[in-house]
Amino acid sequence: MLGIASAAITVAGRVGAMPHAGILHNGETAVSCLAETHPLPLPTRIAVIGNYLPRQCGIATFTTDLCAAIAMEYGNNRLFAIPVNDPESRYQYPERVRIELEQDDYASYVRVAEFLNFNSNDLVCLQHEYGIFGGVAGSYILALLRKLKMPLVTTLHTVLREPDSSQRAVLEEIAHLSDRLIVMSEHAVHLLRDVYDVPGGKIDLIPHGVPDLTFMDPNYFKDQFGTEGKFVLLTFGLLSPNKGIENVIRALPAILKKHENLVYIVSGATHPHIRRREGERYREELQALAVELGVASHVIFNNRFVSAEELVEHVGAADLYITPYRQEAQVVSGTLAIALGAGKAIISTPYWHAKELLADGRGVLVPFDDPGSIAEAAIRLLDNDAERHAMRKRAYLHSRGTTWQKTAQAYMASFQRARRERSLRPRAAPQDIFSSTTPTDSLPQFDTTHLSNMTDDTGILQHAIFTVPNSFEGYTTDDNARALIVTTLLNESILACRSEYTALSRRYLAFLWLAFHGETGRFRNFLSYDRKWLEKVGSEDSHGRALWALGTVFCHSQDAGLRGAAGRLFEAAVPVALTFTSPRAWAFSVLGMQAYLDCFPGDRLIQGTRNTLANLLLDVYERTHSPTWDWFEKSLSYSNARLPQALLVAGSESDNKRMVEAGCDSLRWLVAEQRRGDVFMPIGSRGFFTQGGEKASFDQQPVEACGTISACLQAYRITNEDQWLEEAWRAFRWFLGKNDLEVPLYDPTTGGCRDGLHPDRVNENQGAESTLSFLMALLEMQGMEMPTAKEQHQEMSVSL
Repeated sequence: MLGIASAAITVAGRVGAMPHAGILHNGETAVSCLAETHPLPLPTRIAVIGNYLPRQCGIATFTTDLCAAIAMEYGNNRLFAIPVNDPESRYQYPERVRIELEQDDYASYVRVAEFLNFNSNDLVCLQHEYGIFGGVAGSYILALLRKLKMPLVTTLHTVLREPDSSQRAVLEEIAHLSDRLIVMSEHAVHLLRDVYDVPGGKIDLIPHGVPDLTFMDPNYFKDQFGTEGKFVLLTFGLLSPNKGIENVIRALPAILKKHENLVYIVSGATHPHIRRREGERYREELQALAVELGVASHVIFNNRFVSAEELVEHVGAADLYITPYRQEAQVVSGTLAIALGAGKAIISTPYWHAKELLADGRGVLVPFDDPGSIAEAAIRLLDNDAERHAMRKRAYLHSRGTTWQKTAQAYMASFQRARRERSLRPRAAPQDIFSSTTPTDSLPQFDTTHLSNMTDDTGILQHAIFTVPNSFEGYTTDDNARALIVTTLLNESILACRSEYTALSRRYLAFLWLAFHGETGRFRNFLSYDRKWLEKVGSEDSHGRALWALGTVFCHSQDAGLRGAAGRLFEAAVPVALTFTSPRAWAFSVLGMQAYLDCFPGDRLIQGTRNTLANLLLDVYERTHSPTWDWFEKSLSYSNARLPQALLVAGSESDNKRMVEAGCDSLRWLVAEQRRGDVFMPIGSRGFFTQGGEKASFDQQPVEACGTISACLQAYRITNEDQWLEEAWRAFRWFLGKNDLEVPLYDPTTGGCRDGLHPDRVNENQGAESTLSFLMALLEMQGMEMPTAKEQHQEMSVSL
């Protein structure tokens, strides 16, 4: 009834690094750890799918207990539940339930998948049992799982040794779609590997959780059942004919001959499915059998679903706990695990889970359908207090590693491992109603709709909530500088010479003037929505980007007013650049100064400043690079390609062959590090890439693709080598869907660009940096295919 997990993780402490898979033995809770260079934060939105209380079934109890344990250990707001309603039933669920599945309504599975994707959940944890989902062998759940974009961890509550074709097909697809599989017994691990060909490394063995009970004398609880002074035998759980309770009743006459002060408590309601089909026939047959054998006065039927609080009292009162199940094919029994955790002396038939839990003297195994053996075992344990209590102690100590707190920790470790593995081996994300496809073999039309929507009378806002500008987070000099570059280049392009872009350029340039602080000679970066600067001095990088934008205006704008304002601000902002220590600030400044020099190549002051900064870049490259790490720094972080691009620009204009050579070599190494097969894979911002460490695959950012395109096109213009044009196209196709998740970041319906790729999904927010990075990249790619307005005018003049 309970669940199967996957290759054994149990944790003794809170989740840190990711655990290796390994089988749990002898109640130990030690776990080996997979070293992580870039540990992921704990997931903040976990959806748990499975039956949930007050629905009466073992899966509902398990799911509820698991959610409660995770909430207790990691915070109540971290997860929510999605229960499955059986036909013609409705339940009053607690607040943790967010949305419900209807067992036989296929459409509800699709709706829930869309809900989970739309709400950007970090992970889904499925509690799987064939009988709780609709369709043949519960196949409707596959409609939900196939659409999920986030990692999936599935707890298998049944693993069959001889499944029929439908059952096999369903479980094999669930195993394929799941990032991790959790089982609760070693036998289930073996079945998954041997019968279903599931790799052992995908399986986590996490034992069934148990309440953290004290080791108590059963007599403490007996008065609540009127059984004080008597031995108590107990079986609890939902009643069904395969539970074998009749065999315990048949054993009672022999037991009572030796211990007449004994009572057998059968606690639990009839399973709802059995009750709907057969009513209370099985319970009535048991009662009739007790009367027939003359033991009715020694049998108590507690005909109701027992709450967690009552369960502690019921189990606590038992001297012997008995699970007389009639079939061996049960990979887990939650009731047996709970009895073990309460330190009970246990008699059981040898079904799969019982053979594991009761090994090494933690219980007594008797043959199936053998009342005589049950009687013999019960009499022996009741006659021998020392043996019974020693057995209790062994059971209790073994269970200490499986309390619900430890189970919650183990589940969180499995969740983290699933997320970690998804980041290392991403999957193509399924398309949904919110996604649109874009051809990857041609350049899309230029669309500034989202750029305009993100701009107000102050400048361009920094972030968006999906496609809606996020006013709360205000503006940055970084983004307004980027926007000024884009609109200036757009105005120069023959694609769109329209006055509205000049108006936007004025607004972004006005923002840079507002950002500049004359006394410090520096730009401030962060401006709140109510126009209050949040710092006195911005970053060196933001200053470099501002210089880049100002130089671009001065060189490429045909508007005299814009050029004049940009030139004056550029002149005031240049001197401080010589004090910078950031290589990226040097690179951005070089790009801006070279743009200025394209217009005034004879300005010796700017020429000298450009050369100084470019030589600083070359110097750190010469001191740092090696045959295996051909780079400027000991790490790759953000805007990486701008460093070699600056060397290429400055070196080609100053006829510095070593500078050009270093630019080409470092860029060649960078693009090789940012390639997986034929797919562009920029260095992820979730940890970046330190020499000798692990490369972060995610989160992949549009700004990296844009920089790579610019640098590769610059290398192509200098060397005329086709490989650079191919690399630029590879990076551009990343925007259009040729990426690890096969999802486009560019949104042709808005003209915006999504904010990046997570391991399991695209970030649907279309912020300024992302949109501007795409537009800048598109302009540069289009520029390789057609002349600018200036060039076209010059060609027309020549022809005339």
